[in-house]
Amino acid sequence: MDTLPSHRQPVIRVVAMPRDTNTAGDIFGGWIMSQVDLAGSIVAIRRAGRVVTVAVNEFQFHKPVFVGDLISCYGDIARVGNTSLTVFVEVYAERQRGGGECVKVTEATLTYVAIDENRKPRPVPRDATP
Repeated sequence: MDTLPSHRQPVIRVVAMPRDTNTAGDIFGGWIMSQVDLAGSIVAIRRAGRVVTVAVNEFQFHKPVFVGDLISCYGDIARVGNTSLTVFVEVYAERQRGGGECVKVTEATLTYVAIDENRKPRPVPRDATP
């Protein structure tokens, strides 16, 4: 059993709902991917201002997510380029069934590009604030 990272705050937390299931009754992988992109973009926006997702470099599903699980997404900047940022996101599920077990369910690496008001790439600020 995993534990939530005690030294970090999640970027987002959300409860998996029945409307988010696939035909087998588990949470649809696309829903999880959407949550990961939201979390990653929040991290990127905090660092660079307006961004767009340009790549999902890697995405691994380790365990299923079930209806009622509390999903916590943690994100960190892995790399800063001239106009892009790469963000690593980890997702943990706190099981509501089965005594509150906590498991790492997903991890992903995504790349975002900072854009200006004309939607053109712009340099990422060198400091930590946009």
